Parts: sequence; structure tokens; C-alpha cells
Amino acid sequence: MAARGQDIASVIRRQIEGFDQDLSVVDEGTVTGVGDGVAQVHGLSGVAYTELLEFEGGTTGMALNLEEDSVGVVIMGDTRTIKEGSTVRGTGRIVETPVGEGLLGRVVDALGTPIDGKGPVDSSENRPVEIVAPDVSTRKSVDTPVQTGIKAIDTMIPIGRGQRELIIGDRSTGKSAIALDAIINQKGGDLVCIYVAIGQKAGKVAQTLGMLEQFGAMEHTIIVAANASDPAPMQYLAPYTGTAMAEYFMDQGKDALIVYDDLTKHAWAYREMSLLLRRPPGREAYPGDVFYLHSRLLERSAKMDDAHGGGSITALPIIETQGGDVSAYVPTNVISITDGQIYLETELFNSGIRPAVNAGLSVSRVGGAAQTRAIRSVAGSLRLDLAQYRELVTFAQFGTSDLDVATRNQLERGQRATELLKQGLNVPQPMEQQAVVMFALVNGFMDDVEIAKIGSFEQAFHSFMDSNHPEILKTVADEKQFSDETESALKAAIEEFKTSVPF
Repeated sequence: MAARGQDIASVIRRQIEGFDQDLSVVDEGTVTGVGDGVAQVHGLSGVAYTELLEFEGGTTGMALNLEEDSVGVVIMGDTRTIKEGSTVRGTGRIVETPVGEGLLGRVVDALGTPIDGKGPVDSSENRPVEIVAPDVSTRKSVDTPVQTGIKAIDTMIPIGRGQRELIIGDRSTGKSAIALDAIINQKGGDLVCIYVAIGQKAGKVAQTLGMLEQFGAMEHTIIVAANASDPAPMQYLAPYTGTAMAEYFMDQGKDALIVYDDLTKHAWAYREMSLLLRRPPGREAYPGDVFYLHSRLLERSAKMDDAHGGGSITALPIIETQGGDVSAYVPTNVISITDGQIYLETELFNSGIRPAVNAGLSVSRVGGAAQTRAIRSVAGSLRLDLAQYRELVTFAQFGTSDLDVATRNQLERGQRATELLKQGLNVPQPMEQQAVVMFALVNGFMDDVEIAKIGSFEQAFHSFMDSNHPEILKTVADEKQFSDETESALKAAIEEFKTSVPF
């Protein structure tokens, strides 16, 4: 018996010595209340702010309110499986998203999960969706243009790489169209594009995807979609997720363009979450940190200096106004954060001036630094002509019979400039085409063309230049300026065109 007892003891001893099972501590809590997409949880003592939590049944949540005796969690999925008494586990992971080249051409949700039915994303790196923006010492001034292909913007309201340019206007004035044309214009270029759709109908996002695929723009584009049917936390996260993806490319020394469509719905989603979490409401029921909501997002757009890779993120946030009221709370917040705004006006849109850019209220605080010399040399005269035209047009409506010749000429030049800046949807123009046609306008070669025929003149002129003088276009594209020789050759080409194609 004694020997048998020793055998049992030795077996137990060997098992104890060989026992090396890893122990993991899981932070676990209990749901004390749930409703309207928000859960109050007791017991998660070690949870971090914006940590991902897992509810019983697999639904994901995010910790936002860290209070003394409870945690306020916003639910990022189906709430029907969550009940009072359900267990909640901390994952130890702050909200993060996959990043990398493998995301190009894909449509993902606010957590970076693919929703386009093309299988898993090819990505080996994850990044937190929120980081601190680069400080001033690592940035440099904006000096390289983002060519949108839209004449009215590239000439008068230039956008530079690393800039934040707000697109603002009422509903259905062409805000998204400008951003999407800018994305389409990057085909074959070196600019990676990210389009963040916030609170849009799934059908509209599918339409946008189809259009970008039609023009071959999805090869350099990622779509991050938080649809209107998605929970408010997903709409809140989407812009930060898109920015994290853009930062990957910026850190590689590349240039990225990100469109937030739109930040009005983003603010609405944050207001909804905040009110449900019982945070104190402020002006227009928004929480007190709604300015910080957008400032910490847009400050991440930057042009890095050469010592930090030289990459950039250019942001095009979109804000929808009500009745043209740019002095409302969220519009004024975003105006004060950005480096200029493109203001689209309903009256201009309805009168057939598209893009409906109000050149008086629109501004770029980077200015000529974000333009090629060729465009800058013609843009100054163009903006002056339009400014003078706007001043005079009010008086002209009382009748032009008593106006002197110089004033009448200014009015007509302004009308021609307005007509020339009209542009169709999804037909962005390369820089050299914009430069030569604007050169023709500001140097008076269109002064004898009927205003109704300006559009036809432009189309015929581009066809003529492509067929007969491609070397001039190539020189302007390569040198990005008008040398004396190029200017003389271009004037001769315009004269030749006007002789052979009478207007």
C-alpha cells in the first residue's frame, strides 16, 4: 500500500511540474440597462476609452462613458440579443482598422470589414482609428496642387496637397459631384483617394461605386461606407477610419485625398449618441465637444516635411446647410477649422450655372501656392473679370443702353467667363486644356464670340488643339508655365483656329 501511495504521489508531482497552462484575465461586466442602441454596464473596471467590447451573442460595442460605477457602451450591431443581465467582455483592443494597399478598390464599413462581397481584405497591418495629429514642427507649407479637373476650382479656388478645403451648400447643389469629379480626375496619377460616405442611403453609395468603376477610378480609391441604416456609432467612426487608412499612405511618403460626405450627418450621429449617453446638451442640443469632434479629425490632414517622408493628406469635408445659412453652429465650426471653402449656391444651380460655385463667397487660404504657373498667370485676370462683372451686373439689370463702352465690355467679358466656367458632370479637364482655353479668354480672343456659342467654341478649340497642335499642350503640361515661345505659338494657334473655324 505504501509503495502504491508513493506511485500516486509521484504521478501527481509529475503532473504538477508539467502544468504550464496560460492563464488569461478577462475584464467582464454585466448589462444593467439597454435601450436605443446604448447599454449601461457594471463591472468593467479595467476598460479603456473607445475599447471594443463583446456582448454575449457576439455583438460588438464601444466604451464611451467611463463613470465611477458604470460604463456607457454604444452598440455597433443588432441590439435584440442584448438584455439586462447579459455579460460583456473587454477585448483589450482600442478600435482599429486594417490599412494598406490591399484596400484599394474595396468598399468597407466603419471597422474596415469588407461589405462588397469580394472576400477578405488583403491587409497585414492594423491601425487605431484615432491618433494625435502631427505637430507643427513636422509639417511644411502647401506647395503642390491637387488638380480637380474642374475649371472654376482649379483657376479661382485652388486646392493644395495637405490642405483642408470645405465644400458647403444646400442639398442638391452638386457638392458630392465636385468631390467625385476630383477623384475621377486622379486616374493614372499618384494620388490615392478615400471616399467616406456617412449616413447615405445604401442605394446612393452603390450608385457612387458604379460611377467610379465606370470611369476606372476605383483602382486608386477606397470607399468607407456607414449607411443611413447603420447604427450611429458606425457613422461616428467612419471618418476616423478613413483617415487612418489615408495616414498609412501619408507615412509611406505618398499623397492621399479624403472626402468626408458629409460631416453634417456625422455631427447628427454624434449628437444622437451623446444624448442617449445622457451627456449634457449645449447649443442646438449638440454636446459641448462637437467642435473637438471635427477639429481632431481635420487636423490630421497635413503636408509632412521631407524629414518625415514628405507625404500628405488633403481633406475635402462636405457640409450641408439649411436655406443657405452658413452661420449655423456646425457650418461655422468647420469653416473655422478648414483652410477655405467652396460655396455652392442654389440660385446659381437652378439658373444652369454648374458647378454652382459662388466665386465671391468661396476662398482658398493657400491661393497661388497651390497652382501651376500656367494656371496662375491666367487666373488672376479671370477672377478680376468676374469680380468686376458681379459689381456691374446689379446696375446692368436696369438697362445697358446708357452704359459706356468700357463698362459694356466688362459685362460681356464677365458673361463669357461665367459661360466658360460651366462644366458637365464627370468630365474633368486636364490642366493644360484649362490653361490654354483660359488664356484665350483673358487675352480677348473670345470677345467677338457670341455668348451662347462659348461652349461650342471651347469644344471645337480643344479638338483643334488636340489634332493640330498637340506639341503646345505637351509643352504646357511638362513646363507647367507659359514661356514667351509657348505664348507666341499659342496666340498663333488661336488665330489659326478662329480663321479656320468661324464663330
